[in-house]
Amino acid sequence: MDFTAQEMTAIFVMQGFSGLSLFCVFLLMALGLAIIFGQMGVINMAHGEFLTLGAYITYYVSVAAVELGAVALDWYFPVAITAAFAGTFALGYLVERSMIRYLYQRPLDTLLATWGLGLIMQQIFRSAFGSREKTVTMPDWLLGSYSASDMIDIPLNGLFLVAITVALTIALIMLLYRSRWGVKVRATTQNRVMANAAGINTDRVDRLTFALGCGIAGVAGAAFTTIASTGPTTGSLYIVDTFLVVVFGGAASLFGTVVSAFGIAQSQSILSFFWSGSMAKVITLLTVVLILMMRPQGLFASKVRR
Repeated sequence: MDFTAQEMTAIFVMQGFSGLSLFCVFLLMALGLAIIFGQMGVINMAHGEFLTLGAYITYYVSVAAVELGAVALDWYFPVAITAAFAGTFALGYLVERSMIRYLYQRPLDTLLATWGLGLIMQQIFRSAFGSREKTVTMPDWLLGSYSASDMIDIPLNGLFLVAITVALTIALIMLLYRSRWGVKVRATTQNRVMANAAGINTDRVDRLTFALGCGIAGVAGAAFTTIASTGPTTGSLYIVDTFLVVVFGGAASLFGTVVSAFGIAQSQSILSFFWSGSMAKVITLLTVVLILMMRPQGLFASKVRR
């Protein structure tokens, strides 16, 4: 393949932005998983299904907006994001109360239990919503693209996805490191016995932390609908990559999660242009495995007292 310097620049910019959209999906999913896995030690294999649920909620809000008219269609997306967060947060709270709280300190049991929960949720999605994929009706302001140059077009839905990701990441960092609830979460993570002795209700912290992680996955599902359609198994397609992001970045390290998600997404996007998508995944995975062999704690391991 012979490309001019201008064409190569355009290719890298376009593929880089494609990787940025993939990075946003990875990061939004990984943020919720980093809280659940990194802060609580729970391996939630059903995390992808919470993304799917958030996407379905967004789809049906869009259907309602279409029936209500043009004004509702233009402004339904903020309502859909809020509804996706609320629905997945509530379900996550219920799952923690009914199942997860009995499995703390038993990571393999949580893996099996949440894997089974994921299969159950997939079947419920098929029965309730059908096996065919759903596509939301996009508002006009998310259609089209921004022309950075004659050879570079940046889709507006991708820019919106980036904006949601940045806003949610900042909000989560502020919540964990600039609020009383964040202090309680970090205290529970570092020493649960001492946190209890200091008067922190660690059971309540666990419930809200798990529910928050699931709620963030719901927001990821709402954002995901701007770039792809949704089916019963949509979330499961991203769960392995999401766990890879969390482990590679370092469990309980939000900064590591951001860096890891960016590196993995950009690598897959750029390599997939020159090779097949599967080969890009293989090369990325091998690179990550080699780095983890030299640094098994991840890129940015959190230093906590146990």
